[in-house]
Amino acid sequence: MTADKPHILLLAGTFEARVLAAKLQQRFPSTRVTASFAGAVKDLPDLGVPTHIGGFGGIEGLCQYLQTQKISLIIDATHPFAAQMSWNAFHAAEREDVAILRLERPAWQQAPNDLWHPVASMVDAADAIPDGARAFLAVGRKEIATFYRRSDIIGTARMIEPPPLPLPDHWSLVLARPPQSTGEEVKLFTERGITHVVTKNSGGTRAYAKIEAARQMQLPVIMVDRPELPSTAIAASVNGVLDWTDRFLNS
Repeated sequence: MTADKPHILLLAGTFEARVLAAKLQQRFPSTRVTASFAGAVKDLPDLGVPTHIGGFGGIEGLCQYLQTQKISLIIDATHPFAAQMSWNAFHAAEREDVAILRLERPAWQQAPNDLWHPVASMVDAADAIPDGARAFLAVGRKEIATFYRRSDIIGTARMIEPPPLPLPDHWSLVLARPPQSTGEEVKLFTERGITHVVTKNSGGTRAYAKIEAARQMQLPVIMVDRPELPSTAIAASVNGVLDWTDRFLNS
């Protein structure tokens, strides 16, 4: 492996990033790939490539990393709600004249039988939950504290690792990744007496079962819209990223 080979920085954190790490190596064997995780979750997968864990130190730190590692291309495959990282990557790429591509999986679209209540932020989502609701909260460990002020509801929160601050006493915590079975979600919602579902519009298929379960059970869904992200080249799928990268490396 030589320093003059093209070097791709893969900003990871999604299932698509895991797939990309393997496929980039397969399709571009003469290219270096380094993956990066924010480190918010301790249970990180082994992507089979050199990995950077933790922040870069903002835009300045990322600029320095791009220089020292001789990065040729940034592939932003972070979560659609990891807006700060996407903006930092955009600004650093612009400063260092490094190409950047974002894998932006399509957002979920409301179906005719869906009972969606779109909101612009987590604060708005917390405000939108009716008094006395039994809410299923799929909002992430960092954002869950926004809902703690709602002492008039009963929350069931699901996340991979416990939140920084413990849940209110009358709430319950489910430590698990989202199941892909609609039946499992229906069972959970039924057992917990869920009346409302609160979720980010993450898109993709791996967390969609809760949306299908809510549709089947005719539960209202408080859907948090995606944050504004920078205007960059975009691919909507892993194959789209591979094709774009192929054109870039051979241009």
